[in-house]
Amino acid sequence: MSRFRVLFKSTAVRLSALYILLFALCAATLVFYVTAMSERLLTGQIRDAVQQEVSQVKRAYDVGGLNLLLRTMERRARQPGANLYVIASPTGDILAGNVASVQPGVLGQAGWTELPFVYERYTDSGVDPERTHLAIANIFLLDNGLRILIGRDLGEPERFRLLVRQALMLALAIMGLGALVIWFGIGRNALKRIDRMTDASRKIMAGDLSQRLPVGGSGDEFDRMSTSLNAMLGRIEKLNEGLRQVSDNIAHDLKTPLTRLRNKAADALDNADGEGRRVALEGIIGESDQLIRTFNALLMISRVEAGSVAAEMTGVDLSSIVADTAELYEPVAEEAGLALTAEIEADVEVQGNRELIGQAIFNLIDNAVKYASGCPGKQAVTLRLSRTPDAVNLAVADHGPGIPAHQRTEVLKRFFRLDESRSKPGTGLGLSLVEAVMELHGGHLELSDTDPASPDARGLTVTMIFPTQKQ
Repeated sequence: MSRFRVLFKSTAVRLSALYILLFALCAATLVFYVTAMSERLLTGQIRDAVQQEVSQVKRAYDVGGLNLLLRTMERRARQPGANLYVIASPTGDILAGNVASVQPGVLGQAGWTELPFVYERYTDSGVDPERTHLAIANIFLLDNGLRILIGRDLGEPERFRLLVRQALMLALAIMGLGALVIWFGIGRNALKRIDRMTDASRKIMAGDLSQRLPVGGSGDEFDRMSTSLNAMLGRIEKLNEGLRQVSDNIAHDLKTPLTRLRNKAADALDNADGEGRRVALEGIIGESDQLIRTFNALLMISRVEAGSVAAEMTGVDLSSIVADTAELYEPVAEEAGLALTAEIEADVEVQGNRELIGQAIFNLIDNAVKYASGCPGKQAVTLRLSRTPDAVNLAVADHGPGIPAHQRTEVLKRFFRLDESRSKPGTGLGLSLVEAVMELHGGHLELSDTDPASPDARGLTVTMIFPTQKQ
């Protein structure tokens, strides 16, 4: 019973019950309307038939007088399924006809009877007192004062009306039963889906963020809600994973520079020579600056992932940003022995944050210069900005050692570095920041080989793919 109570609390079941009730009211109204219209149609046809009989009887009277009228009525009264024929005196007493008696007062009026009246008919054994019959009639007077009643029994239209009503009521009952079964099935199906969603939610609340709400594939409101919630859960899981990763890596990646910082501070303390102490203090400042850059990068990633800069999105000239960044970094590349070239399509605009996009491009160029310098491959770094109907692509390509395909997902994680010895400067946060910036802008990153045929300098091409700006 508790499951039934839960079932009847379901919105789908309540809506289905409301639809069934409205359907029943409409169907009942339709039943009464159809039966009433059928009855009215048959009654109209009966009146037309009776009126035609009256006209023929009057014509017989006009042509042959009372004798021809009596013969005509007698002949018609003997036919199967005959109308009602009555000849009455001026006082209303029945003189002849195929009717034993009529309701009092009927023969005292002229014209159509206002309401159906009761009459008794003759049977093979005489008057049938057990059954009463209803009829309508037209009564007219002759010149000699006799009253002529010509009418029609209403049993046939009444039976037809009852037959139509019974058929419609049966159809209504069958449809109502089917609707009830469908209503119960819809309610159970909705309740099962909600139960599955509840079970998944309990596992998620228990800490298993890998769980997802079930999606049936029908595209209904449950699927749309589950898809939206699953996207939100995926985002939460990714943020939590990033937080766990930071917690795991921060000790490893920050402990080493902090240890070096302490050792250099101890050397400066122990060094009596002024020049040695100055060198040690400069080393302390360098290590401190590196730590500050690391924390600034972490704060920037957190700020971007939290979406706190989403409100600062405007239309920006990406061509101008790329050109300015390339011009700013060109001396650094030349100092490292690399040629920095830029292939920029003009007037390319995207919706975004100029500061973040510039920082992302700077990180990619810095990585390319850092890892391509001194490699046996081509000593060049190339920036390419192009536009397609579906996207805006900004690629930074180098000819360094590249990144193996199986590690291209790992390098996007915070603090992950291919250089496990940490011999090269850096924080391991550059690509993480770029990925966060691209997600904020509704785009994504693609990592590929610059020169797949080269055995030693496959290089790396990082492509920032922005969505096209809607007009």
